[in-house]
Amino acid sequence: MPLSPPAARRHVHTRQIDCRGFQRDDGLWDIEARIVDTKTYTFPNHDRGHIAAGEALHDMWLRVTLDDDLVIREIEAVTDASPFSLCGEVTPNFQRLVGLSVGAGFTARVKKTLGGAEGCTHLVELLRPLATTAYQTLHARREEKRKAANTGERPRILDTCYALRGESPVVAREWPEFYTGPDSGRKG
Repeated sequence: MPLSPPAARRHVHTRQIDCRGFQRDDGLWDIEARIVDTKTYTFPNHDRGHIAAGEALHDMWLRVTLDDDLVIREIEAVTDASPFSLCGEVTPNFQRLVGLSVGAGFTARVKKTLGGAEGCTHLVELLRPLATTAYQTLHARREEKRKAANTGERPRILDTCYALRGESPVVAREWPEFYTGPDSGRKG
């Protein structure tokens, strides 16, 4: 079901974020993300003269290469369009993320490493949907490895949303050994 009909309004700004996950032939994973901001009107810009309606105000890319443990092995950041000509100068700073694990606390560690004047607000923000895309891309592989190891380890995806809460019928069906709802024999 789509959103309800909106109030009378005028379209001013569009932000498009596109994230894609790839399995590489060498066993690693590439996650690519792109952010593009456009306006519906032309406006002056000191560094570019003007930015035409529909022309990218921001057009920025990230490619993060991960291993099966979600550790960043390589990263590439590119700024194709920005409001200031010097914006692209910050992209080498993103190399500081190599070795960082995408997992609990990732966003905080990124902000500590590349927050404020050390990074680019748009590229740093783009890392969040990139990280969730990484989880989606590697989920089947990681779940397969967890099951094959037969350690009884609780899947990390549990309790990350309403549908995957311990007492959910989805958990009862997919991971009955971790179900905590009624008739589970466990106390939540």
